[in-house]
Amino acid sequence: MNSNGQFCCDCEVIHEDAVERVRAVMPDWKNFYELANLYKMFADNTRIRILWALSREVLCVCDLAVLLGMTKSAISHQLKSLRLANLVKYEKQGKVVYYSLTDSHVRDIFEKGFEHIND
Repeated sequence: MNSNGQFCCDCEVIHEDAVERVRAVMPDWKNFYELANLYKMFADNTRIRILWALSREVLCVCDLAVLLGMTKSAISHQLKSLRLANLVKYEKQGKVVYYSLTDSHVRDIFEKGFEHIND
């Protein structure tokens, strides 16, 4: 244990076999960058509530604004970020724009996340 009360390795041994096994399957740094950006989208309370709502139903901006008690402008701003992150898509029907999740992966992330925090 170090002076900060944290456990740390107190030796200079490198476990080369273990390091090489991990290195052999480690994704490219660009993948980690993209994954970090994905998780940033989940780090905002408003965006995560929008994503959760869209994991249950296809909704328009007005629906989301009423559901979350926010302005349409604030919802639209967050939807733009989610769209650029490829988490939501939209479909225009006349004057109404409906939003939905790009794919089922987001719903899977929510299910695993709630499973984790509720255990």
